[in-house]
Amino acid sequence: MTAKFTILGCGSSLGVPRIDGYFGNCDPKNKKNYRTRCSALLTINNINIIFDTSPDLKSQLLKNKIKNIDHVFYTHHHADQTHGINELRVFYLKNRKKIPVYGDYITKKYLYNSFEYCFDDTKDYPATLKFFNLRKKMIIDKGIHIISVPVKHGLIKSNAYIINKTCAYAPDVNKIFNKDLNRFKNLKYFVIDCLRYNFHPSHFNLSDVLELIKIIKPKKTILTNLHNDIDYVKIKKKLPMNVFPAYDGLSFNI
Repeated sequence: MTAKFTILGCGSSLGVPRIDGYFGNCDPKNKKNYRTRCSALLTINNINIIFDTSPDLKSQLLKNKIKNIDHVFYTHHHADQTHGINELRVFYLKNRKKIPVYGDYITKKYLYNSFEYCFDDTKDYPATLKFFNLRKKMIIDKGIHIISVPVKHGLIKSNAYIINKTCAYAPDVNKIFNKDLNRFKNLKYFVIDCLRYNFHPSHFNLSDVLELIKIIKPKKTILTNLHNDIDYVKIKKKLPMNVFPAYDGLSFNI
């Protein structure tokens, strides 16, 4: 049984380049510096599970030739994680089945307030999604075990996800609480927020991540949510052998 994890987008909230064409310190000649907003895909047993619906979701799914989405997990409610939600509608139209969506209470409240038509039938359009409250441990299908772990993301909490105890996805975080560190130890893959080189109040920076991986010791660490001051080639030269910058479309078997 092969489980494939794909980084659909690894850019920060404005992407690289920004909508005005600004690349910051990133070399526009390197395709790996073109970063859409953060989303990820897990494919296992012919089931497709996405983590967050970024505003770039349509282009991400087209680029990766994804024909169906079966489940959606949200890390948190911010716009760069949620505002591609309407792109899921086509999968309801194909299958005539509401897509299960999972998130915490704050995310649920935000989605219902902002995208009520996705969840409640209207006169002209049927609901396309069904929201389920996130639980700490979830079995989606045989062979798919997902653990949610609340982490600090500035003034709010986000959810990191651990899949089959081998891969963790934590794209928006500036602190993993001490009581939860053991859950992240000895992973095969650790996909983690690394927004900038310098301090940020809501995100890990590079020195934060390097200190963290000394504690939890994953076999491989992949840096995501990369801002435009982090050039792919330049940061790669600074990293230990088992740490890698993400790029859109990066995939690996877990």
